[in-house]
Amino acid sequence: MKNNRIIKLFDTTLRDGTQGSGISLSVDDKLKIAQAIDRLGVHYIEGGWPGSNPKDEEFFKKAKSLKFKAAKLTAFGSTRRKDIAASKDPSMQAILRVKTNVACIFGKSWDFQVLHALRATLEENLKMIYDSVRFLKSKNLEVIYDAEHFFDGFKENKAYALQSIRQAFRAGADNITLCDTNGGSLPFEVAAIVREVRKRLQKVSLGIHAHNDSDCAVANSLMAVQSGCDLVQGTMNGYGERCGNANLISILANLRLKMDLEPIPMEHLQSITDISRTISEIVNVVPNDHQPYVGHSAFAHKGGVHVSAMVRHRKTYEHIDPSLVGNNRRILISELSGQSNILLKMKELNLDFTKDSEKVRPIIETVKKMEQQGYQFEGAEASFAILVQKALGLHKTFFELISFKVSDEKDSHTHGMISEASLKLRVKGRTQHTVSKGDGPVNALDGALRKALEPFYPALKKVSLTDFKVRVIDAASGTKAKVRVLIESRDEKDAWVTIGVSENIIDASWQALVDSIEYKLLKDEK
Repeated sequence: MKNNRIIKLFDTTLRDGTQGSGISLSVDDKLKIAQAIDRLGVHYIEGGWPGSNPKDEEFFKKAKSLKFKAAKLTAFGSTRRKDIAASKDPSMQAILRVKTNVACIFGKSWDFQVLHALRATLEENLKMIYDSVRFLKSKNLEVIYDAEHFFDGFKENKAYALQSIRQAFRAGADNITLCDTNGGSLPFEVAAIVREVRKRLQKVSLGIHAHNDSDCAVANSLMAVQSGCDLVQGTMNGYGERCGNANLISILANLRLKMDLEPIPMEHLQSITDISRTISEIVNVVPNDHQPYVGHSAFAHKGGVHVSAMVRHRKTYEHIDPSLVGNNRRILISELSGQSNILLKMKELNLDFTKDSEKVRPIIETVKKMEQQGYQFEGAEASFAILVQKALGLHKTFFELISFKVSDEKDSHTHGMISEASLKLRVKGRTQHTVSKGDGPVNALDGALRKALEPFYPALKKVSLTDFKVRVIDAASGTKAKVRVLIESRDEKDAWVTIGVSENIIDASWQALVDSIEYKLLKDEK
């Protein structure tokens, strides 16, 4: 039965999230991310700190042209300075200048911070909090007050921490968010403190803002909600300073699927995997394959015993149906695979395979032998599909290699490298001889292969190589070491990964290239 409590989500990816190491967003990046977050149904999007930098000022200007369906755009700032009136404070004026309907300002709750960071008296800080909230409320803004370092302050000086948030409450704050700014609190501490605050301030909306320095940000946020908070702050994918912020993706999935709360419409929940990965692309951070709910491996099954149980019922090793969050189940093929892995993978790949087939065991043995040689099919499912097609006698040969030659030359004048590939293939009974130059030998070889095949298979023009990875398998062998090459390819509909292994990097690359082309052609024939 659904809980009728109203829980609101406050996204701070565009402000707190950008403080993460290696993250730098352009104004256009921020606009795209804001629109993606709005599609999710989040209630507040904190756009940045106007007045702190020109980029955030420009963002707020351009964001006025966006039509948000669910979110309220929010401007961030600090309480007034200790020696200036709120009406004249630059931070207050910057918030008013960008003309949002919501302001989120932070102030100090920990006496240690007041004395050593602000270098103000405890009484001065209380006045700064009250005056700042009161001023913004007088301008008809919705005000969210972030009680910075609240949990640390509460542990050190409970009376003062409570006194600080009472000032915000007296001044008319619409929400008081309790912040675990240093990220060191544990779930049982957060729960107990929130419950006590809830008893003392019964008529105000409470929020939680957690950082992940003790790896408890999501747990702390959920415990805060259970203990009385009705607003949760966080960032997409947990981006943020140091160890990051609370991951809003995991929080909203847990609220809806585990706690029977509905922070966003259920139908929007199915978009979180796509939105998580879209934002990863914009931020230019490689997605975490093991991220709960939305990671590529969140519902991946590898061990034969596990997969055998999954055949009987998915609940044996899955806590939810992956489709609820827009993700997919993956059956991995490796040296740990059993018959069930092969059968489920065949079903996943729409290949005709029966449990009684006498070819199941040889395929398992082949996979194990190839993995001993350095192949890794759990990350190269297209190559695995081709392997099975060959085992079943279903593989179709689209072309045959006669020979290829690759050369590299360094220009002494320009100091640049020139790569050239010469290739001979037999395609549909005809011999094709092509030559191509490229940015490196693999690129040249890819160009020559396309020249030879595209006249016969025009669909290959829609295929692009989107990733190329090389890993040394046995580094102790030095320059004689085997290498594993993984190539990711994409057409207008799908993406797939192929693999090659050899002591020669060109040969390994050729294997992966051929599998990529053949997989595309096999896929199109279905």
